[in-house]
Amino acid sequence: MAQIKFGKIALQGLELPPAGKRLTVYDTKVPKLALRITSAGAKTFYVVKRAGASMAWVKLGTFPDMTVEKAQAEAERILGEFASGANPAEARRTFKAEPTLAEFFIEYGTRHGEKLTVWRDMQQRFRDYLQKPLGDRKLTSITRAMIARALSDVEKAGKAAATVKLVRALASGIFGKAIEWGYLETNPAQGVKVAGRTVSRDRFLQADELPRFFQSLAEEPSTTMRDFILLALLTGARRANLCAMRWTEIKLADFVWRVPDTKNATPQNVTLSPEAVEILKARQEASAGEFVFPGPGASGHMVEPKKAVIRVMERAGIPYGRNDPNGVTLHDLRRTLGSWQARTGASLAIIGKSLNHKSQQATAIYARLDLDPVRASVNTATAAMMEAGGMKEAAEVVTMPKRGTA
Repeated sequence: MAQIKFGKIALQGLELPPAGKRLTVYDTKVPKLALRITSAGAKTFYVVKRAGASMAWVKLGTFPDMTVEKAQAEAERILGEFASGANPAEARRTFKAEPTLAEFFIEYGTRHGEKLTVWRDMQQRFRDYLQKPLGDRKLTSITRAMIARALSDVEKAGKAAATVKLVRALASGIFGKAIEWGYLETNPAQGVKVAGRTVSRDRFLQADELPRFFQSLAEEPSTTMRDFILLALLTGARRANLCAMRWTEIKLADFVWRVPDTKNATPQNVTLSPEAVEILKARQEASAGEFVFPGPGASGHMVEPKKAVIRVMERAGIPYGRNDPNGVTLHDLRRTLGSWQARTGASLAIIGKSLNHKSQQATAIYARLDLDPVRASVNTATAAMMEAGGMKEAAEVVTMPKRGTA
């Protein structure tokens, strides 16, 4: 029985056996940890344990995808179970029943992901970037090197650094829950670095673009989409929260929309300007049901307003999309409100409170602010945008002209 001290260089340097043969070597540190090598170059870790008159071979993973350290730790864990009376054959069945990453992602969604407002985006990232390289692998067989390779492939595909970081964050979150729920002991996504710098967007609607934007918005044939886009501008709310806006969350008399679940996992009181209240009053009179913006899908509310945003921008002669250096997206309307708040004299703390930004440095400041200064800032910025867009005179509240139906 050949024994060597397992290490990356040592295992990489092993000679392959002749065609049709297999070579088995054992670790000197964990004597029952074996590496079986085929003539084709496949190298597989096993825990070898006698079970009655026969030997049980419990497969752990393949080298180098599974590191020596990971194999040794897993082997010691299994051997500890054997010492406690576990059956080696049962251990093999347990390993076989262990979920793959794709199978665990289903559980992750049921127990955690579906509660998040960004769940739809997380599903898309898993499907596009993690499913193919890692989905069929057992949870315990996934290593840091595998994750680094998957992220490298995302970078090579030309995706922005921000996208790669979101994929890494998703992977880390999935494995974090796997640890919490007893599937893993360590997170293989920890320590995986992403090259490149995230470029912050600073695009917002300028004063000379607002007249064209409001004119195009008035020409939008769908009242529902027109109201949605205008409220996105006037509240600075994130798309997911606005799509799922419920009438029970709105107190028109108090000019407040209470968002119970946000991206930051903290509730938010969104102050409603007089213009926003007028829009909501009109919608309330014309529609019934749970959601302000109902939709035909399973969620019951609007899901994707992108086509309408593109229509509005095209009519206004404003480029659309992140791929255009000067393009505007729906999220940039949120930034537009913040930018006009800054232009009209609001402090960073006020802007952060109104947009529900969250950072360790700012949290203590935001917590001390009430809605009065935030409301004053939002109302002032809204009035300034409307005036710049030719929609109103000073101190005048106007309602967008009615056109068509949803």
